[in-house]
Amino acid sequence: MPSLRPTGNPTAQVPDAYQHSVQELPNDVLLFLLASRYCEVDSELRDTAWSLFGTLPAGWPLVQAVCNFTHRHIRFDYMQARANRTALDVFRERAGVCRDYMHLAITFCRSLNIPARYCTGYLGDIGVPPAASPMDFSAWFEVYLSGAWHAFDARNNIPRIGRVLMARGRAAADVALPTTFGTNQLRSFQVWTDETG
Repeated sequence: MPSLRPTGNPTAQVPDAYQHSVQELPNDVLLFLLASRYCEVDSELRDTAWSLFGTLPAGWPLVQAVCNFTHRHIRFDYMQARANRTALDVFRERAGVCRDYMHLAITFCRSLNIPARYCTGYLGDIGVPPAASPMDFSAWFEVYLSGAWHAFDARNNIPRIGRVLMARGRAAADVALPTTFGTNQLRSFQVWTDETG
């Protein structure tokens, strides 16, 4: 596999990034306002999003408020991971893994007319205290503000260094790292990141 090199800088923060009206969005961005496999924009979460966030300033502050809420609302628990949990399930069950945080945040953003897409990749422990458990693949999401895509992470909810992007899509179903058919068992995998000068 080729080496993937992130910049080494923390995730960029653009607090004055503005939200486009829907009619101003490029055609290829409109897809990321629609419901997808795990992000039921057409569910009760639309009304929930507007009741929780509808009076807040549009743009970056609105997305950050979504991340703050999602970060506080969900308890991270590997033992709660399951392949069929949707954003609505996450909202009700209040537990999950990184992809669940992102699906809920993406659904809220889309419900508020902010295009949002799912990102999958690797996030090591560069710039943060090492975790007791091995590092794992990770999810985050991007929103379209001020004519560009910007990364957010509702699980960690702080700028991080060293995100290695592998794929983007509407939700995890579009960019699953393994897609398997039939019976299978993962025996092991190894990923590492090195901080270079």
